[in-house]
Amino acid sequence: MNFSRRLNFVKRSLRRLDNRFSSIQIIVFYYLIMTLLSLFLFYLPVFRQPNSHASFLDMVFMAISTVSVTGLTTFDINTVFNETGVVLLEILFHVGGLGIMMISTFFFIVSKRRISLKQRQLIMTDMNQPRLSGVVLLIKITLTMLLCTELIFGTVFSIYFYFMDYYATAGEAIFYGFYQSISAVTNSGFDVTGNSIIPLANDHLFLIIIMFLIFIGGIGFPVLMDFYGWVTHRRSASKIPFRFSLFSKIALLAFVVLFVGGTIIIWLLEKNHSFSHLSTWDQWLNSAFYSMTTRNAGLQIHDLNQFQNTTLIIFSMLMFIGCSPSSVGGGIRTTTIAIIGLYLYSFLKNEEDINIFNRRIPQNDVRKSVVVFMLSMGMCFFSILFLTATEDHSLISIIVEVTSAFGTTGLSLGITDDLSATGKIMIAILMFIGRIGMLYTLLLFVPKETRDLGYEYPEEKIIIG
Repeated sequence: MNFSRRLNFVKRSLRRLDNRFSSIQIIVFYYLIMTLLSLFLFYLPVFRQPNSHASFLDMVFMAISTVSVTGLTTFDINTVFNETGVVLLEILFHVGGLGIMMISTFFFIVSKRRISLKQRQLIMTDMNQPRLSGVVLLIKITLTMLLCTELIFGTVFSIYFYFMDYYATAGEAIFYGFYQSISAVTNSGFDVTGNSIIPLANDHLFLIIIMFLIFIGGIGFPVLMDFYGWVTHRRSASKIPFRFSLFSKIALLAFVVLFVGGTIIIWLLEKNHSFSHLSTWDQWLNSAFYSMTTRNAGLQIHDLNQFQNTTLIIFSMLMFIGCSPSSVGGGIRTTTIAIIGLYLYSFLKNEEDINIFNRRIPQNDVRKSVVVFMLSMGMCFFSILFLTATEDHSLISIIVEVTSAFGTTGLSLGITDDLSATGKIMIAILMFIGRIGMLYTLLLFVPKETRDLGYEYPEEKIIIG
């Protein structure tokens, strides 16, 4: 009876929370709770190496990095966490990368429990969806696709690692095979070996598969949903042509432009530098790999200090942009930079509307893109200035660290563990903001109900430029 009263009290408290706060504020609160829960779990002996030690601030940093699937750490993971701890990290990668509401809703679906309207609204907010309809179906299909992808390629990697003698025992091959699969799909980028995937730098097949898995995780859940719909439509006898959503078209277009453009630029910058000892094919493959991994995965096959500063700036730009919205990645997102580019193009052509693929982009989406871009630039610029004042590290290493944290990528020039307490707090804040998104961070401080003025002021032009 006492337990029943407590349960009813929790339900009433959550109901009051729903009534007082917006969906965005509730989602952020859930991620804060998940961070605290991760911090608690990290201290349990079952997940720790014997006699391991890490400061409280370092563990908080690790909890935020895990929930935001960033990959930045202030200590070597294999010296603090045991194999059970790495399995815990893999579970948290899914919660952080796929989203708290996606994971919780999946368990609701499996247990055949009813999903309320409020829960659907939270799902829509957490997954950054424009419509309430279809969000549950989106979770069913995309989560099944992602988990099946991890299972299939985890098995493939395990067999491949064992027969290629990358690991001495079948147990190690299975453990690291599934870790690499989960890490790539969730774009987590955590290094549990101390060398990332540098020992596999010359394995072309492995690198190509890893790039494919990074693409699956970062292209966006609605794109995966559209792909599933296209495959289903092709199998049916329907003569009506299948139409991909405008989001999928722009996300894929932005991905191709950034991937191809990044690959070419990186190759041009490094072909006579850090890639000079490689064959032409290896140069292009390495360039393609970094064009992909810098967008959110954080995996590396070289010491980043080998690259030129110009290349590192390109890496920082790609990390700042990040992946597609409603994916496992962070950053300002690909559609944001795509709309900014289309807006500039339409302005130069003196066109009022932004039209693409026979569709017009709403002005509200354009305003959101501009706001997200400008605020993100301003926040990263302020963070760089702040860290240059508090840290004794080169400017380029700070730029990489800031954009890596904001883009939830995890690449670093090795300064993370040398940051001061103030620097670690700043990077941790950037990682959390990168996970929930700049737009939601802004809307977090907007009250649930906003008042409409009911009138408009007269318009007056000003001089620009």
